[in-house]
Amino acid sequence: MPDNVLDNVKKLALSLQKVRDKIKKPIKVNSSYRCLHHNRNIGSNDSSQHVLGKAADIVIKGQIPEQTANLLEVLIDNDEISQGGLGVYNTFTHYDIRGKKARWDYRK
Repeated sequence: MPDNVLDNVKKLALSLQKVRDKIKKPIKVNSSYRCLHHNRNIGSNDSSQHVLGKAADIVIKGQIPEQTANLLEVLIDNDEISQGGLGVYNTFTHYDIRGKKARWDYRK
């Protein structure tokens, strides 16, 4: 991956580690950095934060996605982790470090 993408992956990992340290529970990363080819193959758009290495789709043990999103929102509001996107899905929570607030709910 390009150096700038690797830098983003490291910044994202630092935020996720802060979450893990705070809650003292495992975090499963379902998806993080995706090359453009793979991103297209799974039907995501080219402007995805995953392509930039700034996003992770996560599951926190013992929590439903809404609980995870609420926790991340509190940590963002308290400036403990980076501002960015929070998306709630049926089986995971998307978190990214885009630097501006974006929120969505794609649960069925």
